[in-house]
Amino acid sequence: MKVLVVGGGGREHALCWKLAQSPRVEKVFVAPGNAGCAAVAERVDIQPTQLDALAGFVKANDIDFTVVGPEAPLCIGLVDRLERLGHKAFGPRREAARLEGSKSYAKRLCRTHNIPSPDFKEFRDIEAARRYLERAGHYPLVVKADGLAAGKGVAVCQNEAEAEAHLRACLEENSFGEAGETVLIEEFVKGTEMSVMVVTDGRTLVELEPARDYKAAGEGNVGPNTGGMGSVSPAPVDAKLLHRIEEKVLVPTVHALATEGSPFGGLLYAGLMLTPAGPRVLEFNVRFGDPETQPTLARLKSDLFELLWAAASGELHQVEVEWDPRPAVTVVLTSGGYPGSYRKGYEITGIEAAEAHEDVVVFHAGTEMRAGRLVTNGGRVLGVTALGEDVADARRKAYAAVKEISFEGMVYRTDIGAELE
Repeated sequence: MKVLVVGGGGREHALCWKLAQSPRVEKVFVAPGNAGCAAVAERVDIQPTQLDALAGFVKANDIDFTVVGPEAPLCIGLVDRLERLGHKAFGPRREAARLEGSKSYAKRLCRTHNIPSPDFKEFRDIEAARRYLERAGHYPLVVKADGLAAGKGVAVCQNEAEAEAHLRACLEENSFGEAGETVLIEEFVKGTEMSVMVVTDGRTLVELEPARDYKAAGEGNVGPNTGGMGSVSPAPVDAKLLHRIEEKVLVPTVHALATEGSPFGGLLYAGLMLTPAGPRVLEFNVRFGDPETQPTLARLKSDLFELLWAAASGELHQVEVEWDPRPAVTVVLTSGGYPGSYRKGYEITGIEAAEAHEDVVVFHAGTEMRAGRLVTNGGRVLGVTALGEDVADARRKAYAAVKEISFEGMVYRTDIGAELE
């Protein structure tokens, strides 16, 4: 089988790495990939949202299967486009991808189908939103741009001034473009965050082991939200809670989408807050999480191709998944200034030495080769991933490998997984 992976980040490097291990996969292509992907896949100079070019490549190269990494091509209908060619792809169609592409759609779906989620109001008019804030009287509140905003459209606001500033950014300053034309003001709920990813063909659900993501830029979960500074798999969740999440969130969501005429096949990601009253849905994603995918796939003993192919074929009930019992920790190395402005093009050294450490793999995210040198090419640059006998051992291995790597302005958190030791 010839497989195309669409995307260019750490998630896509991990997908290429794992798919290339399958005995059924003859060759992996990646569009556009990154410098690390080149070790396990042939890079193709096509961007994820260039649907015509991707469809043309699939047809011209007799690609058997496409795995879509990022949300943007899913939300504009890449899977629909490929299916019209008679091509098999892993990921939801455009209508089902609204679950991530529109937060207001997702919230309304939860409300209609009694899926537990924080209360919310949606606004397109800033004066109406301001009047609501004046009446709210309690903080924090969460203000969200409705559409895709590269992880930057959500703000947890501690007071009215912060909330109004984010409203202005969305509705007046056009900071997020079309994504900010509708804004949600959402109830803030307290608890422990966790994410659950399931592969589904619309009928059967196969849960991937739960992971914990660390969004805040700074130690101790302070500072601005990022795309993710690290992740640990598995998250410490008992079987009873996982069953409750499946029963109250995952199955009802897949059923609700089918009921509304948008059957979901692909990867369903539920970002949850575990509150004293039970799990609450903070967000849905319609693709593998990043960086949660990196430690999750490091622990997957089963054939990833077989799992994704079965989901796209409606045969997921025939698949069993096996996991390495050892936990994995991923530490993300970022460019100085991320998630704000940062510079690119700094040389990266030490990756070979890092991967020489036992049970360590370094997934590339924002990297590129220029004039024979590996350089930084993004905010999140690398994800150093290690397996260990327990979380403490995995942390020790990951951070020992991190010490081998260097580039100008390199930033990382030293507390990924610390609370789980």
